[in-house]
Amino acid sequence: MRKASAPEGRDREDSPASKPGSGQPHYAGHRDRLRQRFLTQGADALSDYELLELILFSAIPRQDVKPLAKRLLAEFGGLGALLSARPEELERRGGIGLPTIALLKAVGAASLRILKAEVIQRPVIGSWDRLLDYLGASLRHEKTEQFRLLFLDRKNALIADELQQRGTVDQAPVYPREVVKRALELEASAVILVHNHPSGDPTPSRADIEITREVARALETVGIALHDHLIVGRSANASLRALGLIRSRAADC
Repeated sequence: MRKASAPEGRDREDSPASKPGSGQPHYAGHRDRLRQRFLTQGADALSDYELLELILFSAIPRQDVKPLAKRLLAEFGGLGALLSARPEELERRGGIGLPTIALLKAVGAASLRILKAEVIQRPVIGSWDRLLDYLGASLRHEKTEQFRLLFLDRKNALIADELQQRGTVDQAPVYPREVVKRALELEASAVILVHNHPSGDPTPSRADIEITREVARALETVGIALHDHLIVGRSANASLRALGLIRSRAADC
């Protein structure tokens, strides 16, 4: 009976092709040189596909992964979109198997944890750019709309970042009472609303403005401030406070 071969691109551990007379796979020297360049010159010395190659080395130890790295980046449009893709999408569009999918998702998750660690329990005023970097990495490549809540303490330090709703490509329902309830449970003093626009355009819609005002009124009844509503787009963000769409308490007095 003929042994079934692994599907094309599914992390197949092919018999390594050797250089004539070397006894080593033809790609072994390339791997060693790439690792050495990374360790001595840093990540900036590598292109995106070379950095992806380094990652793929661990999941696919016996195959030239340069063509795969280039194909994955071309298919998904970049490292950020690749690492943010859902496992089923990586399998369907990327043509890769479980070991590689798990490794890519682990790298993406580790990156997000590092970014989150730089903002959690710190005043958002002093780490605003890092907060935007974290939110962008979390939401920029999402295909459906997510609505997140950032809860702040009396010193405006971030105490929790929670996903409240996940919606369709253009809508995630938000319930002001649930926002207030969770803020009271966490003993938060302020809230920042965050959601993404899968279209890529962060311009707030009329619905975005209306729900912001509804949540602000609901929070105000219990003495909690709404600091901002951030909308994450593909390459830019929008702040409803910066746009003058959220009034400060001082302006309300």
